[in-house]
Amino acid sequence: MNSNIHEIVNDGAYSYMSGLGNEFATEALQGALHTKQNSPQHVPYGLYVEQVSGTAFTAPRVHNKRTWMHRIRPSVVHKPYVQIDNSTIASAPFTELPPTPNQLRWSPIPIPTEPTDFVRGIVTIGGNGDVGAQSGTAIHLFACNADMVGTYFYNADGEMLIVAQLGRMEFHTECGVLEVKPGEICVIPRGIKFRVELPDSQARGYICENYGAYFRLPDLGPIGANGLAYPRHFLHPVAKFEDIEGEFKVIAKYQGNLWESVINHSPLNVVAWHGNYAPYKYDLRNFQCVNTVNFDHSDPSIFTVLTSPTDTPGTANCDFVVFPERWMVAENTFRPPWFHRNFMSEFMGLIWGVYDAKEEGFVPGGCSLHNCMSGHGPDALTHEKATNAELKPVKQQNTLAFMFETRFAVRPTKHAMNIGELQLDYFECWQGLERKFDPTKK
Repeated sequence: MNSNIHEIVNDGAYSYMSGLGNEFATEALQGALHTKQNSPQHVPYGLYVEQVSGTAFTAPRVHNKRTWMHRIRPSVVHKPYVQIDNSTIASAPFTELPPTPNQLRWSPIPIPTEPTDFVRGIVTIGGNGDVGAQSGTAIHLFACNADMVGTYFYNADGEMLIVAQLGRMEFHTECGVLEVKPGEICVIPRGIKFRVELPDSQARGYICENYGAYFRLPDLGPIGANGLAYPRHFLHPVAKFEDIEGEFKVIAKYQGNLWESVINHSPLNVVAWHGNYAPYKYDLRNFQCVNTVNFDHSDPSIFTVLTSPTDTPGTANCDFVVFPERWMVAENTFRPPWFHRNFMSEFMGLIWGVYDAKEEGFVPGGCSLHNCMSGHGPDALTHEKATNAELKPVKQQNTLAFMFETRFAVRPTKHAMNIGELQLDYFECWQGLERKFDPTKK
């Protein structure tokens, strides 16, 4: 096997370009991007030019996504795809079980004992919408302990927002390499091929598979120009390519099923690219919280990092929300999240530390689901503690939680409702909320 891997020379192990939504140009070999003088008819280094369009051709310019790739072979060179077993990966429409109004919570899924790569380590918890209609989301967990060797993957059904919880991951993509650590996220656009290596030999985390409009930064409205996630903190990879001949497999997720093809070269053979359709990563610790300073506290939407909008203004196909370290300073208030029932459905995960509304049972790597109009909030112990707490400035430290919030009810898979990690006693955490009403006390 002939193996040559090339990348731009830089001072560190990885090289990144900063900014979200910008146009980028990057080449691993100088002069690989054609100019007016070097047209697609005569491409430098004998490369092929291929455009990847992430939106309709006629989408408004502000929303239009496309990248020109200059590659050793075009993507059309492969053997026919054949359908393979989906394993524990499921897709919309989710019809195995009726959705439940019950509060659900899962303990962390274990790291596999058998060699399992990133794709085969994906376990679907549930989802909504319709893959074919390009609406809704799927929510997955993953746990893996093996590199993807000789195998590549792409998702034609939606973009993948990946939250790292345990172990570092290297995403080798058509556009370059992203190293993602716990506390960071990466987003792999629809259709972009990649493989995953595990520098720490194992990894675990969460995935939001977004069938709808691609994730973007939310508008800030009355907040003004500053706050929440800044575009400059989103990093894109620089060009790096694999010039490898041999026998490889490409797995495609297409209309809810997995398909496999054989290819005689690495598909990560992009020597240069320019455009705005590329993977990116973000360190959640860069999020600038905008918080309450006098009384009560704002809705969790104030913690939105990215949003996938719908045709209904202000109502997201999915919001990605983060709850990082922050100061709590408000007076005359109840500081943990209040008891609430929402139009939006909430899937929560914990990356590290303790979540302020659930001090026990909700642990790093675990997750919870509170569907549309299902009551939830702090457990009895947290409520009692917060009710009697001295309201002085307190910094919430060593905590990092997040939420996938969607307009559609999340339908759990049959597998998720039958695995041993499902906490059947979750409802018990609220049973200690006793009657305190006394009509004689004002």
